[in-house]
Amino acid sequence: MTTMRAAVCVRAGGPEVLEIRELPVPAVRDGWSLVRVMGAGLNRSELRTRQGHSPGVRFPRVLGIECVGVLAASTDPTLPEGATVAAVMGEMGRQFDGGYAQYALLPNPLLMPVSTTLPWEVLAALPETYLTARGALDALGTGPGERLLIRGGTSSVGLAAASIAHAAGVEIAATTRQPAKAGTLTRAGVDHALIDDGGPLRLPWPDGPGHVLDLVGARTVADSLRLVRRGGTVCVAGSLSGWSISDFEPIAMIPSGTRLTAFHSDDAKGGAGAAVLERVVRDVEAGDYRPNVDRVVGLAEIAEAHGYMETNQAAGKVVMLPWN
Repeated sequence: MTTMRAAVCVRAGGPEVLEIRELPVPAVRDGWSLVRVMGAGLNRSELRTRQGHSPGVRFPRVLGIECVGVLAASTDPTLPEGATVAAVMGEMGRQFDGGYAQYALLPNPLLMPVSTTLPWEVLAALPETYLTARGALDALGTGPGERLLIRGGTSSVGLAAASIAHAAGVEIAATTRQPAKAGTLTRAGVDHALIDDGGPLRLPWPDGPGHVLDLVGARTVADSLRLVRRGGTVCVAGSLSGWSISDFEPIAMIPSGTRLTAFHSDDAKGGAGAAVLERVVRDVEAGDYRPNVDRVVGLAEIAEAHGYMETNQAAGKVVMLPWN
């Protein structure tokens, strides 16, 4: 095959700037391998890139910060053609074309080999989401019997974190702005589904949680620091409400002894995430984790899928299968 279909972001704008085009299959070069993309999870950071908020991104660009697939041509002697691989971050879909295509040319250090019989739509829901959730929970240091509040609970990372924490014996409260999504939280293993209507959260614990995973980000970080038990930890691992916090005053806003940390999924790319992803896959195969795939779309439906995510209709992961 010499050409492929791809969703190209032709300029900054709304979902309509994602156009399905016929492009040449990328030519393999030293240090890069060609992946036949079998699935790609969609992420809110891709919405912001499409909107023009990712510095340094030039259009046209094939978006997509993650994908799973099969090596069509390999320049890595440790990875044979036909091997199943996953890739996340490392400037995918930003500085070079990413996963919104039938083929992706990716740097060898990003490739994570995976051995699994999971369906592509399930495997595609795991890399970015579960690596972020696992890394954030590790940064928090959550353990059995402890209390965790997840803000932005029905996001894909929120549901993944709930699934992991539930399997570890953590007591979980999680927020959603939409009462109709409370059941999604419960099915993911959340003990206390909380409706965030913009007012004070009614927590089930008078002395607060020991850990807060804040996926809403800019709008809620100061409040999360107020809610966490004194000496507890808040980890920011999402930006559902934007990238930056205006008028942030650390000494005034971080209670003495309380810790504020963060996790960035770029820290789990390539070799750093390969063993973690393999363990996640094993746990999903064993039924310990239950990935929440909200919707599976084809490449031609990518603009519609962006609109679906942008209007906060999704509860879990939206996955694109480019050969559908």
